[in-house]
Amino acid sequence: MSLSSHIAELRRKHEHLSEQVEMAQRSPGIDDLQISELKKQKLRLKEEIERLSHT
Repeated sequence: MSLSSHIAELRRKHEHLSEQVEMAQRSPGIDDLQISELKKQKLRLKEEIERLSHT
């Protein structure tokens, strides 16, 4: 897998997590801990994308 395709895959995963966070925030049955974990995953992906984009 090339670097650009790897970054593209990470961006797709980041976007998917964004959608999950939005859905979770609208759902009354989801607790804040689950939302927080999704946001942490999203942040880790963003940091990885930034790191790979600057190499």
